[in-house]
Amino acid sequence: MRDLLSGIGSGHVALFMFVALTVGCQPTDERPGLWLSGEVEAGPVRDWSFSDANEEIFVETRTWYGVRHSVTIWGAARDGRFYLPSLYYGEEEYPNARYWNRNVVRDPRVRVKIGDRLFEGTAELVSDEDERSRAEEAFRNKYPAYEEYGQEPGAKWIILRFEPGSTS
Repeated sequence: MRDLLSGIGSGHVALFMFVALTVGCQPTDERPGLWLSGEVEAGPVRDWSFSDANEEIFVETRTWYGVRHSVTIWGAARDGRFYLPSLYYGEEEYPNARYWNRNVVRDPRVRVKIGDRLFEGTAELVSDEDERSRAEEAFRNKYPAYEEYGQEPGAKWIILRFEPGSTS
């Protein structure tokens, strides 16, 4: 490793660190990333309908060891709220089978990136059946594959509600 690093000049290392710190390391498709980059939106969000234009969104969670962890997922709006789904198969149980879900249970502070807009807040498990039904309807309307994935034997959707607000 030392030989590899010796061939890289200190200017290149500094440039790499600058780019990594300013750009972040966003996830792509199924590959997780680190922190999300962008200017955090200020103020409350009353209408999440702008999110309908984005198939994929990013969610950044806080790990127990201090490095942010982000994933690419779906997101849908309904009744002035924004929801995040997580699919579990077979014997998998919430939150154990998804690293980002374990992070949310331990520390619900998250960042959500929709298009170029970045929001801070918390993620909470939706346990109310009426709210869950409305959120699932929003997912079915936005994502035709939502029903298909949920039909696999033993598949179960977990729904989280994103509550925007300060995460300091």
